[in-house]
Amino acid sequence: MSVNTQNVVWLTQEAFDKLQDELAYLEGQGREEVTAKIAAAREEGDLSENGGYHAAREEQGQMEDRIRVLKDKLSKAQVGAAPAHDDEVSPGRLVTVAYFGDEDDTDTFLLGSRDLLDLDDSVKDLQVYSPQSPIGAAVVGRRVGDEVAYAAPNGKKVELTIIKVEPFSG
Repeated sequence: MSVNTQNVVWLTQEAFDKLQDELAYLEGQGREEVTAKIAAAREEGDLSENGGYHAAREEQGQMEDRIRVLKDKLSKAQVGAAPAHDDEVSPGRLVTVAYFGDEDDTDTFLLGSRDLLDLDDSVKDLQVYSPQSPIGAAVVGRRVGDEVAYAAPNGKKVELTIIKVEPFSG
């Protein structure tokens, strides 16, 4: 069975496990807790002016939305295998590149999915490129020291050198 890489959500094993744990909690204990809140609020009487009831129903709706999002992500998840070499670019790794002509002009980004950042607020501003993006496709499978070029979305040729690859521990 082939995987449609356009819809793949690249995750590390750790991120995949965290998302599965969150889904299990929401579908089990989370649903039980919000159902109990709704039941308690119903017992208070008139639902039209019952703020607790409306808040619990809103919480239930948000939780069900999150469950749908998690199920979708997990159904599309591709857990990245560990690369053969520590300095090899693969999904779930932080990559630092230097642009040709200006070795002081560097960028560090996560190759993978923004879903990895949803798990850790301390890295939410980190740039993320999918393996299917122009830069992602150019660097995936390459190693530190490799020089690569790709066409940016504006058509301009971008040349860079991979200077560092490290695991993402978000």
